Amino acid sequence: MCTVSFVNTNGKIIITSNRDEKIIRPNAIEPKTYHINNKKVIFPKDNKAGGTWYAIDEHSNVLVLLNGAEEKHTLKNSYRKSRGLIVLDLISSESPFQAWQTIDLNDIEPFTLVLFENQKLYQLRWNELAKSTLALDTNQSHIWSSSTLYSKEIREKRANWFSTFLDTQPEVNEEELFNFHRYTEEDNTEHGLVINRNDILKTLSITQTVIEKNKVAIHYNDLIAEKDFSNVFLSL
Repeated sequence: MCTVSFVNTNGKIIITSNRDEKIIRPNAIEPKTYHINNKKVIFPKDNKAGGTWYAIDEHSNVLVLLNGAEEKHTLKNSYRKSRGLIVLDLISSESPFQAWQTIDLNDIEPFTLVLFENQKLYQLRWNELAKSTLALDTNQSHIWSSSTLYSKEIREKRANWFSTFLDTQPEVNEEELFNFHRYTEEDNTEHGLVINRNDILKTLSITQTVIEKNKVAIHYNDLIAEKDFSNVFLSL
């Protein structure tokens, strides 16, 4: 939930996410299909709160969560609802984008969402005071890093790594993007794409979706259990 990239290449939409979390958090359940509000949704489930940081619906809409909005915020003692459950509320609606317009986020911790819906890409943010909605160019590549874990300077540095990587790949594919998320700055355990901060905070998993016409492929790599999960389905 803390590093997300979007690439549109060679007829494929590729959305990849690294989840950084404290290792004391229970291990997540690998992606499965759930029925929520009469809609099929595939997501890895957070074992603690029951929500998710990455979800795909039966129409190949993808919603990915990053902690924090523009800048790092001050934590409250408690919040009304987990952000991972907000993800499920949105993705299980008829239109996640339309649901975003009306959802009540009072007393919800700040977050950023990357939404790909109906071939359109949006950055959706909640900063505790207001929502912001930004439409993005799907012909451009994009990367996000969580403001709660990475300073503005580090976020810009990571964006430069991404730009350099793309410049060296004439036609980037899903395997190369996965390897970018897995191995970039491998020795930089503090700010690399896969982190390990004193065996307390680690990158726990990498989730990737590849959308090609109506074919949707999901790849989930649990870095702690060292297990892979893959699934392919045809969208409605």
